[in-house]
Amino acid sequence: MNTRDKKTMFAVIKAGGRQYRVAADDVIEIDRIGDDVGESVSFGEVLMIGGPDGTRLGAPLIEGATVAGEVVEHRRAAKIIVFKKRRRKNERRTRGHRQHLTLVRITDILTDGARPKAKATETKPAKKAEKAETAEAAPAPSADDAPAGEALFATPAGAADDLKKIAGIGPVLEGKLNALGITRFDQIAAFTAEDTAKIDDALHFKGRVEREDWIGQAKALAAEDKGA
Repeated sequence: MNTRDKKTMFAVIKAGGRQYRVAADDVIEIDRIGDDVGESVSFGEVLMIGGPDGTRLGAPLIEGATVAGEVVEHRRAAKIIVFKKRRRKNERRTRGHRQHLTLVRITDILTDGARPKAKATETKPAKKAEKAETAEAAPAPSADDAPAGEALFATPAGAADDLKKIAGIGPVLEGKLNALGITRFDQIAAFTAEDTAKIDDALHFKGRVEREDWIGQAKALAAEDKGA
């Protein structure tokens, strides 16, 4: 998943005791961090930066350099078996272990003390309710004419579903989807290929909706709600 084009700016960072060579849009797998899916993270231990303009080496770190990223997913590695035996002690022990991991998408490589661009603040619950009431009273803007950051879909009437029940959606991402007019499971279950492409483009998902099967999960959750 790493970019190897010599014309692309890259960095070597240290995270969790390991070193990673990364470039913008790379996805790396590191030991679990506590940030929610969709949250921004930064790596301050930058050992080297390279690209078309040459290479800079740290001593051991490059002062003022930072690599910014976004949490994509939390998951666990495949199980490994740890077997220990003490000879002539009649002692044997078998244990299984699955390492907790986090996938992080690299968004930017920053130098000279530059800071990552601030992300839009998540809407508070009270304001979400206000926005839902306003959306019911006024027609939603056209998806093709909506500027970036505004609703792409007509917000459906009724109480919003807990979209965090869909694997891969955390509190921050739920807020972004709500801002696009997506609030219910049945709405996601009815997505067309064109709808999916609009979301991918608006949130820079690069196929994440299909990869994580949001539509299939939403259909199952919507069916559960109807059954209840």
